[in-house]
Amino acid sequence: MNEPVTNEPPSSAPQRPLVCVGALVRGPDDLYLIARTTKWLGAWGVPGGKVEWGEALQAATLREFREEVGLTLHSLEYVQTQEAVLSDEFHKPAHMLLIDFLARTDSTEITPNEEIAEWAWVTLSQAAGYPLNTYTRTLVEKARLREVQPAREEA
Repeated sequence: MNEPVTNEPPSSAPQRPLVCVGALVRGPDDLYLIARTTKWLGAWGVPGGKVEWGEALQAATLREFREEVGLTLHSLEYVQTQEAVLSDEFHKPAHMLLIDFLARTDSTEITPNEEIAEWAWVTLSQAAGYPLNTYTRTLVEKARLREVQPAREEA
C-alpha cells in the first residue's frame, strides 16, 4: 500500500533535496546510451547518481559513468537542471535536483554494475520510442533540438 504524500520527508530520507547528475552519452558511432535501471521502476533513462560532498558536478558525472557502466567520458556539456519531487517514477520517495549533461565517449563496451538491468545504443529518434522516465524524455528532446538547430555563435 502506498503511503500518503505529504510535504514531510520519510524519517529515513534526507532533510534536503539530493543533487544528482546524469548524461546522455554519444558513442563513437553516433549512437546514444540509454539504460534501464533498478531505481526507475522499469523505465529507461541515463546512468548517473548522487554528487558526493566536495565533488564538482562534472567530476561526479565522470565517476558515476565509470562506476555504473565502465565508460570514460569527455566533452561534457551542461544541458539543464530538472527537479523531481516525490516522483512516482522513482523507487522511493525522494526530492532530487537532476543536473543533466551531454557527453561523448570513445567506447561502446559496457561493464554494468548492479543498478543497470539493460542498456542500448540508439539514435535519438529510437530513444524516444523507449519507455523513458519523464526526466530522460526531456533530456532526449533537448538533445534532438540541438541536433536540428546548429549552434549559434555569441555576438
